Amino acid sequence: MCRKVTKKPSPTKGKTARGCSLPQSFLGFVRYFLPAHVWRQAQQVPGTPSKAIRWSLQPLVLVLLGITWCSGESQEERFETARAFCVACMQKRKRPGTTLKGFERALARLPMPVLRALARGIRQQILRHLAPSLTTYGFTILGCDGARMEAPRSAELEKRLPSAGKSDSAPTVYVTALVHVVTGLLWAWQIGRGTASEHFHLQCLLSTVPSNALIVADAGFVGYELFGSIIDQNLCFLFRASSRAYLYTDKGIRLERFREGLVWYWPGWAQKKKLPPLRLRLLCIRGKKVNVWLLTNVLEKARLTHTAAGRIYRWRWQNEGFFRTYKRTLSKFKLRSRSVALIHREVEGSMLAVQLLLAQGALALQERKLRPSPRQLLRAVRQEMHYQIALNLGKRQHQTYLSRLQKTQLDQRQQKSRRVRREWPRRKPHRSPATPILRTMPTAIKALKKRLINAA
Repeated sequence: MCRKVTKKPSPTKGKTARGCSLPQSFLGFVRYFLPAHVWRQAQQVPGTPSKAIRWSLQPLVLVLLGITWCSGESQEERFETARAFCVACMQKRKRPGTTLKGFERALARLPMPVLRALARGIRQQILRHLAPSLTTYGFTILGCDGARMEAPRSAELEKRLPSAGKSDSAPTVYVTALVHVVTGLLWAWQIGRGTASEHFHLQCLLSTVPSNALIVADAGFVGYELFGSIIDQNLCFLFRASSRAYLYTDKGIRLERFREGLVWYWPGWAQKKKLPPLRLRLLCIRGKKVNVWLLTNVLEKARLTHTAAGRIYRWRWQNEGFFRTYKRTLSKFKLRSRSVALIHREVEGSMLAVQLLLAQGALALQERKLRPSPRQLLRAVRQEMHYQIALNLGKRQHQTYLSRLQKTQLDQRQQKSRRVRREWPRRKPHRSPATPILRTMPTAIKALKKRLINAA
């Protein structure tokens, strides 16, 4: 008798935590995290464009995501690639508009709650399909950090988005993000002006985190109001402490041998307002170069051990790497939109694209328990987009090279306005050349000129 040989499943045909087979294509992964019911929830938001117009919700969002994923030196190049990919994916639907200006007008009219509804739907899908890999030491560990991005120096942005640094610096936007420190997944984000408070941003993000969340952040997030908000919502935190935080103990202790203990956090202004003190746990992680002091509201040692706390805080550096991925890998170190409405939608759409990108990599590597590389993920997505465009390019959207060359004529309009509309900061003012100086040639110079001409 022959023994029955069982084939091992290949890595590309794995299953999720719910036993469902993984998709095999890029569009399959996108539909995995953006299923039909998520689109229906976003379509119910008041002000959402209807399906009858040319720039309806799905092509508008798909092109917005594609602009973040694809490569290109200018926004026009990225828009052409993203639109071609959208047309290739929606062969039997009405074609979207062909110009970047039309796309930007439609995007400016899109309500921001629509994009937030899509982000909320993606978070639900992440919890549904990646739940086992999100829990470590009994917590869903989320690192919090913020970063500023510069915006163009348009008149509207300089008026409504004040600079966060020197008086002559560019307009900036501040983004605070929650990132799962184990898988590197982007969880949620909050957008504000360059002068926004990251404490306020984190308080706004508390409604998005799961019930077993452990929020990890650096010493800049230490604050009585923020601690109180986290405790009131029955969440946990692990923040780094510094000399700026005054802590009280019931009895004197020696810091040289201190390992961990219970302390009271009670700032002076909270004492004047007769607010109750906060009972916290202080831990000291001894290092070779520097000691790290951590504050947490997890008072039970069995629930969060000293070793686990030190390891979790070291993982927080992966949250720092997220903004490097966002700024450098995706070329978002400087935003491109020139109006406030488009700036907010550009940041929201690009963060949505990063969330989808990292979620696909985490789902594909879930069985192997590996962390995906954002650069390799982006390269795979770009290859798939170009392959999809070349595979599904039909006659309706095909354009010959000759017709493209015939559209490359130089603009023939007459220049009537000034070349420089206003004086830019950090640049010397432009001075036009002065009138030439005319002098009457003296007699001695005339004689010298005559001798030189005769000699020549």
